[in-house]
Parts: sequence; C-alpha cells; structure tokens
Amino acid sequence: MITAIIIDDEIHCRKTLAILLKEYCPEVRLMDQCSDAETGIEAIEKLKPELVFLDIEMPGMNGFDMLEKFSEIPFAVIFTTGYDQYAIKAFRFYAIDYLLKPIEPRELISAVHKVKVPKEVPATDQFQMLLNRINKREEVLPNIPVPTSDGFELILVEDVLFCEAKDNYTYFQLKNKKKIIACRMLKEVEKQLSDFPFFVRVHNSYLVNIKEVKKYVRGEGGYVIMSDDTSVNVSRSRKEELLKWFKSSRL
Repeated sequence: MITAIIIDDEIHCRKTLAILLKEYCPEVRLMDQCSDAETGIEAIEKLKPELVFLDIEMPGMNGFDMLEKFSEIPFAVIFTTGYDQYAIKAFRFYAIDYLLKPIEPRELISAVHKVKVPKEVPATDQFQMLLNRINKREEVLPNIPVPTSDGFELILVEDVLFCEAKDNYTYFQLKNKKKIIACRMLKEVEKQLSDFPFFVRVHNSYLVNIKEVKKYVRGEGGYVIMSDDTSVNVSRSRKEELLKWFKSSRL
C-alpha cells in the first residue's frame, strides 16, 4: 500500500480525486484531505505519507511555497494543476509527476505507477531544479539530468553537440568528446529538450544542436558538419525544416 494525502483548496477537486483513487488505484490508502498548505504541512509532519497529491494554485501559500518549507522532501509528489504550458514542460523535463485538471483515470493510474519506481534524482533536488526553471532564476542554461545504467549524470545543455538514437537508448555526444549513453529513447529526449529551440531533429536517428553546426552540405538529404567535424546525416523528409532554421533569425 502507498499512504497518501491530498492538498487542494477546492473541495470538489479533493472529492473527485478521492473517488478516482478508490476506484482506479486501490493500492493507495488515503490518510487525509487538506484544504490549504498550512494544514497540509501539519498533516505531512504528523502522518508521514509516502505520496502527496498537491495543488499548485492555492490562496495564502501555493504548492511551491509549501514544498520550500521542507529542507528534505521524503515523499513523492504528484502535482494536480491547471498550470500554464511552460510549467508543464518543466515538469516533464525534470521527470516530476503531474496531473492536469480535470484528472483522467488513465493519467492517474500512470502517475501512481511511477511512484513505485525509484527516482533517479532525489525529490528535493528535482523540486529545486524545477522551481529554478519556472522562476527563471537561472541566468545560464541549466544542467540536464541524464539517466544512465548506474544512476544519472548532470550535463550542461549547451555542451551537447548532438543526440543519436541506438535501439532503445540515446547517445549524447558532448563538446569535450565524451559520449554518454542515456537509458531513454530519442523521441523522449526530443520532448524533454523541447524548451530549447536550438535542438533540431534532422533525421530519425539524430537530434542536433544547431548552434554547433558549421556547415550544411546539399544532397538528397545532405548532411551537416558539427563544430567537432563530425558529419551527421540529414533525411530527405527533414531537409526543408533544417533549411528553414538556417534562414531564420532565431540563432
């Protein structure tokens, strides 16, 4: 069983989530429902739940402010939110679970299932990275937590030259010649890097940092030469998209 509490200022949202948990997630034992962050903190300290369903926008103290009260976060957090799309991308990027209201049963089941899987990044670190991103406190491009076979590795996003698909893995090629094998498919990496518009999919097997492209050589699809002189093929179907990037003023 997973012990849990709900913290949400809207009573109908609390009741709806409680009903969904009872029907679709019987492995979750709901210990309490709280209408504000302060009551939620008291419940967490008293009951020590393994999982907290946390609303973000609440009067007085929002969900982010509440989590900042904890020096360590010894419980899993699933945000229940109608927050803006930028924040949603940030949640996905840092592998923090969230549910968009109104909550869909299959999304709830999936989020609860993830709670059973050990996190690659400690919850406290995950939350701080997320908060920094949303509040735009970072003046430089952030580190990316990359899952590997023995844990995770933090790399600067600006150090990535290109990503290459290899079966169910992705190879991150870095400027310093280092190559990191990530336990993640390229389509997942592309989604997680969608906040950084300089990453462009040029082939089914390649995602490149276009800021590190030195030259494009024409052909049926052609290829690009990266700053380390590596050649990366461009597929015919991706060629026009790449050329649009070269003609744009976004770089």
